Amino acid sequence: MTETPELSAEDAKLVTLARATRARTRAAEGAAVRDADGRTYAAATVDLPSLQVSALGVCVAMAVASGARGLEAAVLLTDAGAVADADLAALRDLGGRGVVVHRGDGRGTVVDTRAT
Repeated sequence: MTETPELSAEDAKLVTLARATRARTRAAEGAAVRDADGRTYAAATVDLPSLQVSALGVCVAMAVASGARGLEAAVLLTDAGAVADADLAALRDLGGRGVVVHRGDGRGTVVDTRAT
């Protein structure tokens, strides 16, 4: 983990998308990712009796289903103290090492940044 620098305009857009998605669905988490072509995907936690998927997991699945060949950045807004290992692994599976991952609170304040 590193101290969070000021976000680029592109990463700030991801925060806005994640925050809006989380607020609209009242989900535990909101997330957004940007693929290697600059397309963005935003999602919330899915918590149904028969299906549970993290917000980042949904974003990665959406990117894969859309034909993305890599990822540049991700944002997770959560009350959890860290990004889950499974989510980091999914980001790494599609984006490789070096995908920037910002974690923030429910209000959208980024509290830490790391890379896959």
